[in-house]
Amino acid sequence: MTSCAEPPAPPAPSGASLWRHRDFRRYLTGQTASVAGSSITQMALPVLAVLHLDATTAQVAWLAFLGQLPPALIALHAGALADRYSKRWQMITGDLVSAAVLTTVPVSAALGTLTLTQLMVVAVVQGAASVLHDAAAISLLPSLVDRSLIQRSNSRVGALFAIAATAGSHLGAALTAVLGPARALLGDVASFLVSAGCTARIQARESAPYRPEARRLREEIGEGLRYVHGDGRLVTLTLVNATTSFGLGLLNTLWALHLLRTLAVSATAFGVLLGLGALGAAAGALTAPALTRRWGPGPMMLTALALTPLTQLPLLLASPGLRWQIAIGAALFLQLACAGAAGTTQRSIRQIITTPGMQARMQAVSTWLTAGARPAAALLAGGLGAWIGVRPTLTAETFLLLVPLLVLARSPLRSLRHMPDQPPATPGTAGEPVSPPTPLRTAAGAVPAPVHTEDARQNRSPGGDAA
Repeated sequence: MTSCAEPPAPPAPSGASLWRHRDFRRYLTGQTASVAGSSITQMALPVLAVLHLDATTAQVAWLAFLGQLPPALIALHAGALADRYSKRWQMITGDLVSAAVLTTVPVSAALGTLTLTQLMVVAVVQGAASVLHDAAAISLLPSLVDRSLIQRSNSRVGALFAIAATAGSHLGAALTAVLGPARALLGDVASFLVSAGCTARIQARESAPYRPEARRLREEIGEGLRYVHGDGRLVTLTLVNATTSFGLGLLNTLWALHLLRTLAVSATAFGVLLGLGALGAAAGALTAPALTRRWGPGPMMLTALALTPLTQLPLLLASPGLRWQIAIGAALFLQLACAGAAGTTQRSIRQIITTPGMQARMQAVSTWLTAGARPAAALLAGGLGAWIGVRPTLTAETFLLLVPLLVLARSPLRSLRHMPDQPPATPGTAGEPVSPPTPLRTAAGAVPAPVHTEDARQNRSPGGDAA
């Protein structure tokens, strides 16, 4: 491990190769390991509950619900803590707590004392620790690289996350087959330790933490909400992200059921379709900088959002058969490519235009809305599916994917031709409260003047915040 006495590495300059920047490599290695490990748990935990603890359908649903609950409850608090204290140490703490709580599962299984209640507690605690980690991790990236490299950085992060998630699922299946689902979780424990170790070796300076005197955390949360609300660009992109997540959450709830039951897709073919989706997400993230340079971030995101509802047509029109499975696979590849390209671009814009002292709280607002949409989407999809049937529900939900398109189309961001400038330095000392940037009005000229250097026009979960 590098000595702490070494001077901190500066952010990667705009002309540097990201792969040669050691802090970015450490960040990327740690986060990729964590994503792969989490995929192991997502695969092994339900198997453990169903096959070894004889969980009922309702209990499995509760396990999934409890795992999704922490982001909706504490995302805003996690963002405020990340802006107040060291982001690296918040990431490390989240990793170590996750590793410790997951370790209790194979230990209890070996002792014969594992219960479904323990699994639910583990799901909640590990979910909360992951929220703390992710709030700090996403907002740490802008301090590791030059602002002109943020989109390229997010592009590489998004692509590797998509690949790592797929690889983690396959690894989880192999570990479950060889070791059993309880001991398979040790793979995720190892990934959290790798993530903590890589994060501990990052040397780049963070922006000075804001540690206000006699201020409650809820006041800082309110400051973050007002900051996002005060900038029309952040409002637009946050709403685009949240409505896209809600629409895809509705579709994803019944998508697998429709494929496996109505269209008689085999388990092997279903796995191939998921793999194509992951490749699409990686391709979209990798090509986002080039598409942005060619068409501009506004038109590119608008096109991606317009294509997304169209990619549902093969699924809605399909009947059982190989030709339709190929069509659905191609459509899923395109859908997640659009999500990857638009997601990494909108996240990059938000990171570029947000001042350092607000990075985590800005991201937390998006995470909170996105995470809050998922449980509601699942409940709504289940109710509609039982009431009017699966295919009519999927059709109705496809039309909801027009909402984020309309949100962006009614915003001046639709014509943004270049990645925006970074915000001006905030007056005063580092860490002082920051005032919201000037809101974006309805005129296209309100969009900040684009930068004209080539590098400045270059950036994880489908749809952005995964991200």
